[in-house]
Amino acid sequence: MPRLILATSNPGKLKEFQAYLTGNAWELALKPTELEIEETGTTFLENACLKAAQVAKTLGEWAIADDSGLSVDALGGAPGLYSARYGRSDAERIARLLQALEGEENRTAQFVCAIAVARPDGSIALQAEGICPGTITYEATGMGGFGYDPIFYVPEYGMTYAEMPPDLKHRISHRGKAFAALLPQLAEIDF
Repeated sequence: MPRLILATSNPGKLKEFQAYLTGNAWELALKPTELEIEETGTTFLENACLKAAQVAKTLGEWAIADDSGLSVDALGGAPGLYSARYGRSDAERIARLLQALEGEENRTAQFVCAIAVARPDGSIALQAEGICPGTITYEATGMGGFGYDPIFYVPEYGMTYAEMPPDLKHRISHRGKAFAALLPQLAEIDF
């Protein structure tokens, strides 16, 4: 069974990726914790490619990586690449974002996910991107998900990510869309 090294040391991310790759003939493994990668890209796709390439080249194995975040139009795309570092906790990130949007009527936003797969030599074999448009609510609603999920509202479904059943979020989210674009390409790769 071909192996893909996931460019993270986070077991939660491994579980999430495995859910998208269910039924496929790949074994996923976490990168070693001591292998640190600095995200110096200027886009989500650049960061995904950078992480996948460095892990693949360092370990001499196929690697997969993603980078994702929330982009709010009224904030010029912020928090963007800094979504995970916009505060020390989910609650702090949400509070900071809601405060930044106080009095703002334009609350359009999008979640973006970029995924890259690198060959053992570090060259990029595949890349895909998924975008889910939505709006930022005025207060957190819903108990599911994580991060900005309680304030990211998807008008098409009339609920926040945090209110969605997991199977719906899995299908329509930015990550779900990125995987939907990536999986047919991944199936064609001769490992």
